[in-house]
Amino acid sequence: MPDDHLQGRVAVVTGGGVGIGYAIAQALATAGARVVVTYRSHEPDAQALAALTSSSGERALARSLDVTDESAVEAFAAWLREEVGGIDILVNNAGGLIQRSTIEEMPFSLWRQVQALNVDSVFLVTHHLLPLFREGGRIVTVSSLAGRNGGHPGATAYATAKAALFGFTRGLAKEVANRGITVNALAPGFIEATPFHATFTTDESKRATIETIPAGRAGLPEDVASAAVWLASDGAAFVSGTIVDVNGAQYFG
Repeated sequence: MPDDHLQGRVAVVTGGGVGIGYAIAQALATAGARVVVTYRSHEPDAQALAALTSSSGERALARSLDVTDESAVEAFAAWLREEVGGIDILVNNAGGLIQRSTIEEMPFSLWRQVQALNVDSVFLVTHHLLPLFREGGRIVTVSSLAGRNGGHPGATAYATAKAALFGFTRGLAKEVANRGITVNALAPGFIEATPFHATFTTDESKRATIETIPAGRAGLPEDVASAAVWLASDGAAFVSGTIVDVNGAQYFG
Protein backbone atom coordinates (compact mmCIF):
# COMPACT_ATOMS: atom_id res chain seq x y z
CA MET A 1 0.00 0.00 0.00
CA PRO A 2 1.27 3.53 -0.71
CA ASP A 3 2.32 5.51 2.34
CA ASP A 4 -0.57 7.95 1.94
CA HIS A 5 -3.32 5.42 1.16
CA LEU A 6 -5.67 6.95 3.75
CA GLN A 7 -5.26 10.53 2.54
CA GLY A 8 -8.54 12.42 2.63
CA ARG A 9 -10.01 10.16 5.33
CA VAL A 10 -11.02 11.35 8.79
CA ALA A 11 -10.32 8.96 11.66
CA VAL A 12 -11.55 9.09 15.25
CA VAL A 13 -9.59 7.18 17.90
CA THR A 14 -11.02 7.00 21.41
CA GLY A 15 -8.46 6.77 24.18
CA GLY A 16 -5.92 8.00 21.66
CA GLY A 17 -3.66 9.93 24.01
CA VAL A 18 -1.39 7.10 25.08
CA GLY A 19 -0.34 3.48 24.51
CA ILE A 20 -2.10 1.43 21.85
CA GLY A 21 -4.55 4.23 21.05
CA TYR A 22 -1.79 6.73 20.41
CA ALA A 23 0.17 4.26 18.27
CA ILE A 24 -2.94 3.64 16.16
CA ALA A 25 -3.57 7.37 15.80
CA GLN A 26 0.04 7.93 14.74
CA ALA A 27 -0.07 5.10 12.18
CA LEU A 28 -3.34 6.42 10.71
CA ALA A 29 -1.85 9.92 10.44
CA THR A 30 1.27 8.54 8.77
CA ALA A 31 -1.00 6.82 6.25
CA GLY A 32 -2.58 10.17 5.43
CA ALA A 33 -5.70 10.33 7.60
CA ARG A 34 -6.71 13.39 9.56
CA VAL A 35 -6.95 12.14 13.14
CA VAL A 36 -9.24 13.14 15.97
CA VAL A 37 -8.29 11.63 19.33
CA THR A 38 -10.28 11.59 22.52
CA TYR A 39 -8.76 11.24 25.96
CA ARG A 40 -9.86 11.12 29.59
CA SER A 41 -6.83 10.93 31.87
CA HIS A 42 -3.98 10.99 29.33
CA GLU A 43 -4.13 14.25 27.41
CA PRO A 44 -1.55 14.35 24.59
CA ASP A 45 0.81 17.29 24.97
CA ALA A 46 1.57 19.70 22.14
CA GLN A 47 4.53 17.66 20.91
CA ALA A 48 2.58 14.40 20.92
CA LEU A 49 -0.32 16.05 19.11
CA ALA A 50 1.98 17.58 16.51
CA ALA A 51 3.34 14.10 15.81
CA LEU A 52 -0.18 13.12 14.71
CA THR A 53 -0.16 15.55 11.80
CA SER A 54 -1.23 13.68 8.67
CA SER A 55 1.15 13.08 5.78
CA SER A 56 -0.86 15.70 3.86
CA GLY A 57 -0.23 18.29 6.60
CA GLU A 58 -3.59 18.28 8.40
CA ARG A 59 -3.18 18.71 12.13
CA ALA A 60 -4.80 16.33 14.56
CA LEU A 61 -7.57 17.38 16.90
CA ALA A 62 -7.87 16.26 20.53
CA ARG A 63 -10.88 16.46 22.82
CA SER A 64 -11.54 15.33 26.36
CA LEU A 65 -14.38 12.79 26.48
CA ASP A 66 -15.96 10.51 29.05
CA VAL A 67 -17.02 7.70 26.73
CA THR A 68 -19.41 6.31 29.36
CA ASP A 69 -21.47 9.53 29.53
CA GLU A 70 -24.12 9.63 26.80
CA SER A 71 -24.66 13.37 26.97
CA ALA A 72 -20.91 13.91 26.60
CA VAL A 73 -20.76 11.54 23.63
CA GLU A 74 -23.72 13.33 22.02
CA ALA A 75 -21.96 16.66 22.46
CA PHE A 76 -18.78 15.19 20.98
CA ALA A 77 -20.69 13.96 17.92
CA ALA A 78 -22.19 17.43 17.41
CA TRP A 79 -18.74 19.04 17.78
CA LEU A 80 -17.27 16.53 15.36
CA ARG A 81 -19.92 17.25 12.73
CA GLU A 82 -19.15 20.95 13.06
CA GLU A 83 -15.36 20.54 12.94
CA VAL A 84 -14.81 17.87 10.28
CA GLY A 85 -18.20 16.95 8.81
CA GLY A 86 -18.30 13.26 7.95
CA ILE A 87 -15.92 10.60 9.20
CA ASP A 88 -14.46 7.50 7.58
CA ILE A 89 -12.76 5.55 10.37
CA LEU A 90 -13.68 4.92 14.00
CA VAL A 91 -11.31 3.10 16.33
CA ASN A 92 -13.03 2.19 19.59
CA ASN A 93 -9.94 1.90 21.76
CA ALA A 94 -10.95 3.40 25.12
CA GLY A 95 -11.27 0.81 27.88
CA GLY A 96 -9.48 -0.65 30.85
CA LEU A 97 -9.32 -3.15 33.69
CA ILE A 98 -9.97 -0.55 36.44
CA GLN A 99 -8.79 -2.97 39.14
CA ARG A 100 -8.22 -6.67 39.68
CA SER A 101 -10.86 -8.44 41.74
CA THR A 102 -12.31 -11.92 41.98
CA ILE A 103 -16.02 -12.29 41.30
CA GLU A 104 -16.57 -13.40 44.90
CA GLU A 105 -15.01 -10.22 46.26
CA MET A 106 -16.25 -7.83 43.57
CA PRO A 107 -19.00 -5.35 44.44
CA PHE A 108 -21.67 -4.95 41.78
CA SER A 109 -20.68 -1.31 41.40
CA LEU A 110 -17.20 -2.34 40.18
CA TRP A 111 -18.68 -4.92 37.82
CA ARG A 112 -20.93 -2.26 36.29
CA GLN A 113 -18.04 0.20 36.06
CA VAL A 114 -15.94 -2.29 34.08
CA GLN A 115 -18.81 -3.07 31.70
CA ALA A 116 -19.58 0.62 31.24
CA LEU A 117 -16.00 1.52 30.38
CA ASN A 118 -15.44 -1.36 27.99
CA VAL A 119 -18.84 -2.20 26.48
CA ASP A 120 -21.30 0.66 27.03
CA SER A 121 -18.69 3.09 25.74
CA VAL A 122 -18.36 1.22 22.45
CA PHE A 123 -22.12 1.24 21.99
CA LEU A 124 -22.45 4.94 22.84
CA VAL A 125 -19.63 6.16 20.60
CA THR A 126 -20.61 3.91 17.68
CA HIS A 127 -24.32 4.73 18.01
CA HIS A 128 -23.80 8.49 18.01
CA LEU A 129 -21.07 8.56 15.34
CA LEU A 130 -22.68 6.19 12.81
CA PRO A 131 -24.80 9.02 11.30
CA LEU A 132 -21.53 10.83 10.49
CA PHE A 133 -20.08 7.93 8.51
CA ARG A 134 -19.50 8.25 4.81
CA GLU A 135 -20.00 5.32 2.45
CA GLY A 136 -17.29 2.70 2.80
CA GLY A 137 -16.33 3.52 6.38
CA ARG A 138 -14.30 1.40 8.76
CA ILE A 139 -15.00 0.56 12.42
CA VAL A 140 -12.24 -1.14 14.40
CA THR A 141 -12.74 -2.05 18.05
CA VAL A 142 -9.85 -2.93 20.32
CA SER A 143 -10.79 -5.97 22.38
CA SER A 144 -8.29 -8.27 24.10
CA LEU A 145 -6.88 -11.77 24.32
CA ALA A 146 -8.61 -11.78 27.72
CA GLY A 147 -11.89 -12.08 25.82
CA ARG A 148 -10.56 -15.33 24.36
CA ASN A 149 -8.89 -16.95 27.37
CA GLY A 150 -10.42 -15.27 30.45
CA GLY A 151 -7.40 -13.14 31.27
CA HIS A 152 -5.13 -13.26 34.30
CA PRO A 153 -6.37 -13.64 37.89
CA GLY A 154 -8.79 -10.92 38.94
CA ALA A 155 -9.72 -9.98 35.37
CA THR A 156 -12.97 -11.92 34.89
CA ALA A 157 -15.13 -8.78 34.61
CA TYR A 158 -12.70 -7.33 32.08
CA ALA A 159 -12.57 -10.59 30.12
CA THR A 160 -16.37 -10.70 30.05
CA ALA A 161 -16.54 -7.17 28.67
CA LYS A 162 -13.91 -7.81 26.02
CA ALA A 163 -15.66 -11.02 24.92
CA ALA A 164 -18.89 -9.05 24.54
CA LEU A 165 -17.16 -6.86 21.95
CA PHE A 166 -16.76 -9.90 19.68
CA GLY A 167 -20.54 -10.30 19.51
CA PHE A 168 -21.00 -6.56 19.02
CA THR A 169 -18.53 -6.63 16.14
CA ARG A 170 -20.21 -9.50 14.33
CA GLY A 171 -23.73 -8.21 14.79
CA LEU A 172 -22.91 -4.67 13.73
CA ALA A 173 -20.97 -5.93 10.70
CA LYS A 174 -24.22 -7.37 9.32
CA GLU A 175 -26.22 -4.24 10.12
CA VAL A 176 -24.01 -1.80 8.21
CA ALA A 177 -22.66 -3.97 5.39
CA ASN A 178 -25.15 -2.47 2.93
CA ARG A 179 -23.48 0.92 3.47
CA GLY A 180 -20.09 -0.47 2.56
CA ILE A 181 -18.96 -0.10 6.20
CA THR A 182 -16.78 -2.84 7.63
CA VAL A 183 -16.64 -3.71 11.33
CA ASN A 184 -13.78 -5.68 12.84
CA ALA A 185 -12.07 -6.16 16.19
CA LEU A 186 -8.50 -6.59 17.34
CA ALA A 187 -7.60 -8.93 20.17
CA PRO A 188 -4.11 -7.95 21.35
CA GLY A 189 -2.19 -10.28 23.60
CA PHE A 190 0.57 -9.08 25.90
CA ILE A 191 1.49 -5.60 24.68
CA GLU A 192 4.27 -3.84 26.58
CA ALA A 193 4.81 -0.07 26.86
CA THR A 194 1.20 0.58 27.84
CA PRO A 195 -0.37 2.06 30.99
CA PHE A 196 -2.39 -1.16 31.39
CA HIS A 197 0.58 -3.39 32.23
CA ALA A 198 2.49 -0.60 33.96
CA THR A 199 -0.43 -0.37 36.39
CA PHE A 200 -1.77 -3.91 36.72
CA THR A 201 1.04 -6.36 35.91
CA THR A 202 4.09 -7.13 38.04
CA ASP A 203 7.53 -7.55 36.50
CA GLU A 204 7.47 -11.23 37.50
CA SER A 205 4.13 -11.74 35.77
CA LYS A 206 5.41 -9.96 32.65
CA ARG A 207 8.44 -12.25 32.46
CA ALA A 208 6.29 -15.35 32.96
CA THR A 209 3.85 -14.27 30.25
CA ILE A 210 6.58 -13.48 27.71
CA GLU A 211 7.97 -17.00 28.23
CA THR A 212 4.66 -18.39 26.92
CA ILE A 213 4.80 -16.39 23.67
CA PRO A 214 6.26 -18.47 20.80
CA ALA A 215 7.45 -15.30 19.04
CA GLY A 216 9.84 -14.85 21.96
CA ARG A 217 8.92 -11.27 22.81
CA ALA A 218 6.16 -9.05 24.07
CA GLY A 219 4.06 -7.17 21.57
CA LEU A 220 4.38 -3.44 21.06
CA PRO A 221 1.65 -0.85 20.46
CA GLU A 222 2.94 -0.53 16.89
CA ASP A 223 2.11 -4.20 16.27
CA VAL A 224 -1.54 -3.47 17.02
CA ALA A 225 -1.45 -0.22 15.07
CA SER A 226 -0.28 -1.98 11.91
CA ALA A 227 -3.25 -4.33 12.04
CA ALA A 228 -5.65 -1.44 12.66
CA VAL A 229 -4.34 0.50 9.66
CA TRP A 230 -4.75 -2.52 7.40
CA LEU A 231 -8.36 -2.99 8.56
CA ALA A 232 -8.94 0.71 7.83
CA SER A 233 -7.56 0.39 4.30
CA ASP A 234 -9.29 -0.22 0.98
CA GLY A 235 -7.49 -3.55 0.86
CA ALA A 236 -9.68 -4.83 3.71
CA ALA A 237 -12.98 -3.86 2.07
CA PHE A 238 -14.24 -7.48 2.07
CA VAL A 239 -13.08 -8.22 5.62
CA SER A 240 -15.86 -7.66 8.15
CA GLY A 241 -17.11 -9.32 11.32
CA THR A 242 -13.61 -10.64 11.94
CA ILE A 243 -11.52 -10.82 15.12
CA VAL A 244 -7.82 -10.31 14.38
CA ASP A 245 -5.56 -11.85 17.02
CA VAL A 246 -2.30 -9.97 17.63
CA ASN A 247 -0.39 -12.15 20.09
CA GLY A 248 2.76 -13.67 18.57
CA ALA A 249 1.17 -17.16 18.27
CA GLN A 250 0.41 -17.26 22.00
CA TYR A 251 -3.21 -18.19 21.41
CA PHE A 252 -5.36 -19.18 18.45
CA GLY A 253 -9.04 -18.19 18.54
